Amino acid sequence: MPLSLSGVTIEDMINASHVDETTLRVRYAETDAMGVVHHSQYVIWFEVGRSSFMRNANLSYAGIEQAGHQFRIAEIGIRYRAPACYDQVVIVRTWLSELHSRGLTFSYTIVRPGAAGELEQVLVTGFTKVICTDRAGQVHRLPAELRQAFEAVVTLSHQTALSSAAQ
Repeated sequence: MPLSLSGVTIEDMINASHVDETTLRVRYAETDAMGVVHHSQYVIWFEVGRSSFMRNANLSYAGIEQAGHQFRIAEIGIRYRAPACYDQVVIVRTWLSELHSRGLTFSYTIVRPGAAGELEQVLVTGFTKVICTDRAGQVHRLPAELRQAFEAVVTLSHQTALSSAAQ
């Protein structure tokens, strides 16, 4: 049975055309008195993953904001499966799972890598839905050039995956 949270599945990640990976080491400040990562930290790691996804797709948050557009969080979903602890390495995997006229959905899986020969452990799955607004907070459609840029990331990544599979 697939891991699922409001439509977010591990199979979706596997089938996504572009998955960005960000490796982090759990800092002491991110943990509680027992050395376990506080639940709120995972949402911050989602933002780290989302920013990395955008940067690696040549889409600058700063540039988008300079053009008068903002992405505001409309919804967050998160499913905790296992804890991360102080000084462990975790990987945040981020992909664009939905693209709509006024917003997008990023999905995430946070894993702890396995030691040599061991499988990684899924710690968290989740998503953030963001809507496009102007500086005054009024919702509006994604500008055509921005929508095309997101579509290009998905299309280019899909074509690259097909080319790699054919070799």
